[in-house]
Amino acid sequence: MGGAKRSWFFITTMKTAYELAMERLNKTSPTIKVTEEQKQELAELDAKYAAKLAEREIFLKGEMAKAISNADMETVEQLERQLVNARKSLQSELEEKKAQVREGKS
Repeated sequence: MGGAKRSWFFITTMKTAYELAMERLNKTSPTIKVTEEQKQELAELDAKYAAKLAEREIFLKGEMAKAISNADMETVEQLERQLVNARKSLQSELEEKKAQVREGKS
């Protein structure tokens, strides 16, 4: 019976790998509390940048369709690269602005 008590104590006091990882994560980069106002600003930024991206995609895909109809594959490839770069650029800009909002620098 003494061994059973010891086993129970050992099991209840041991932390899982997940718990240990979460403790380490909280020490290195603590969770940031976001206010309701900040949540609203973040949602507005998401919507704004989704619209910007959609606008850019519509324009570039229209240009791609024109290039395809003219059998200008070099231009199509160039426009595809522009679209990829636009997505990366807008995503980077969005993340930067979101970080500012989270830090209270909006």
